[in-house]
Amino acid sequence: MTTDHPSTPRTASRRTVLTAFAAAATAGTPLLAQLGSATTAHAATAAAAADVEYASNTVLYRELAGQEGTTFSRRFRRHEQFDTSMTAVAPFRRTAILALHGGGIEIGTSELCLGIAGYSPGDAVGAPILPTVHDYWMFEGLLSSGNKDLHVTSKNCDDHVALATAASHLNVLSLHGCTFDQLRLPTGSYPPAGDRRVAVVGGLNKAFRTALVTELNAAGFPAIDSLAPAWASLLSEYNGDHADNPCNRTMLRMGAQLELTTELRKSLFTDPDSRGGRAATWDKNGEFVKFRDACRRAIETVEAGQPLL
Repeated sequence: MTTDHPSTPRTASRRTVLTAFAAAATAGTPLLAQLGSATTAHAATAAAAADVEYASNTVLYRELAGQEGTTFSRRFRRHEQFDTSMTAVAPFRRTAILALHGGGIEIGTSELCLGIAGYSPGDAVGAPILPTVHDYWMFEGLLSSGNKDLHVTSKNCDDHVALATAASHLNVLSLHGCTFDQLRLPTGSYPPAGDRRVAVVGGLNKAFRTALVTELNAAGFPAIDSLAPAWASLLSEYNGDHADNPCNRTMLRMGAQLELTTELRKSLFTDPDSRGGRAATWDKNGEFVKFRDACRRAIETVEAGQPLL
């Protein structure tokens, strides 16, 4: 889930709290006695830490120093390109794909990031499988549980590579996950037939939003424009309209994002409940490919209206 509304400032470090308890556990006293003698301050600090998120990627990286590759990971690809001709204009990559809350934070978004970018979600290296590829960046939670504690609100993302990637492209498509119930949709009238596989399309690029809504609906995935008058007030927390949202930090100062319900993301895989399961089954039921290709067609539509200057 992404939200452009202010989040609670992080006043305590989860790592500091957990380290303190780990140190106490090695002091030699029985665990129950340690827990019983824990100070009120420690308990309050632990409770506070559990209720707030990291204020930025910088804070997260500082507090989890040394844990990249075990607690979290970052992956990106920037394609090398050259223009060596004095007479012809060489093509350049106009669109980047982002997954700010990948891995176990918002499941399926890492795989979609790779797939829409033209790479295999089943290969840890990300082997290209489509003739046209896009730059991408992702942050992933790697914990066996509790990955949502690694969430950083989109507008607070300050990862240098993520922001540099956005700033050097005309378009960004940013992928996020939410639950159906969080959206509070008028289920009496939408979605059709009670289908909980919903894509909420946001971002400040109206043409990009329109293309995504059109292509996703045509592919059989219920999709709505969160900034359309019918939905604007209801979906204001999911519309990606904040100027500091990385999807809008492009050369054009506008982009697109997708908030995808859990039911939609899980429907794309035969086995959606683990990283290995998603990697092994993304191409088994056809839904992932349908969704991936709908997004890629939307990107093609937008890029077709952006001639090289």
